[in-house]
Amino acid sequence: MSYRLETKCIHGDKCEERKHSFGAVSVPIYQTATFAHPGIGRSTGYDYSRESNPTREELENFVTALECSCDTVACSTGMAALSLCLELFERGSHILCTDDLYGGSVRIFETVGKNKGLEFDYVDTSRRELVEKSIRENTKALYIETPSNPTMKVTDLKAMKEIALKYGLMLIVDNTFLTPYFQNPIVLGADIVIHSGTKFLGGHNDTLAGFVCTANEELKNKIRFLYKTVGCCLSPFDSFLLLRGIKTLGVRVEKQQSNAIKIANWLKEHKKVKNVYYVGLKDHKGYDVNLKQARGFGSMISFEVDSEETAIKILENVKVISYAESLGGVESLITYPMLQTHGDVPESIREELGINNRFLRLSVGIENTEDLIADIENALN
Repeated sequence: MSYRLETKCIHGDKCEERKHSFGAVSVPIYQTATFAHPGIGRSTGYDYSRESNPTREELENFVTALECSCDTVACSTGMAALSLCLELFERGSHILCTDDLYGGSVRIFETVGKNKGLEFDYVDTSRRELVEKSIRENTKALYIETPSNPTMKVTDLKAMKEIALKYGLMLIVDNTFLTPYFQNPIVLGADIVIHSGTKFLGGHNDTLAGFVCTANEELKNKIRFLYKTVGCCLSPFDSFLLLRGIKTLGVRVEKQQSNAIKIANWLKEHKKVKNVYYVGLKDHKGYDVNLKQARGFGSMISFEVDSEETAIKILENVKVISYAESLGGVESLITYPMLQTHGDVPESIREELGINNRFLRLSVGIENTEDLIADIENALN
């Protein structure tokens, strides 16, 4: 039987299998580094927790079910998940990326990636013609973030898959912002999906995690081999926390989205706010594309205010909202991308993207909407 998303968040794909010891409803935390063998050449199915662990395996199965993927590996952080993907490419490989990427992704590409002999270019992937024009003979993959971080550009994933097929490229998609609850890139043709599980999947700002979801057996086997070799696995306890977070994913992101829509519309009318970047606004350039490929808009809002002084005033005076990095938790967080998430991106590129000293990013939580709006209003005043 095929289950709907809300049910998969609670039970994964295996409602009929109640397999935990003693009838435990929650998965036990198998806090062990190694497992005993029942005999020579025999195994319980688990040998060493770097390779596999029952708690982590349950988490991986949940994310696999939600992402409609072939397999998932759970990593210690989102950056560890991205590092794992870089190991798939040989020296001299060229990867074409969305120009507006999370700053940490740009940092790892421009340092670790280039030290490995990889090459990277960044283009506006919401413009198909620019993507095709930028492909080289040595291009091996498209790396897409949609909506992008932090200016919320939307890329048409089906169009990117057509390009990937035409030129024999791998399609990798960061799905952190919308989560598998709202968007399934593998269903749309992606070969690999990456998540920072720290964000919406965990949902409580209390643990770090990352996921690599693969679309086929060949990639599954490559990633699994690299995973056990590199050893970037998520711990059993953190796996338990992520499982607990995913159980409320649906109710959290629905409430966060509902709050975000109201806040985005309020910001649009404020005299000190010059631009609002939210995919759920009908005048957003990517609204129709997102509507075609996703089931929701998420809860990430960026906005530009009238001056640097106004931006600083908001950051230093919010009370309900926390001035902090990260996103996706039940608590609302506001970030200054030029200093925090995108501090390692060259200033000229930041300015070109619009990430200036007036630009703020808001991760909307599940608090009362009116309290959040009042908090921003009070900070402005």
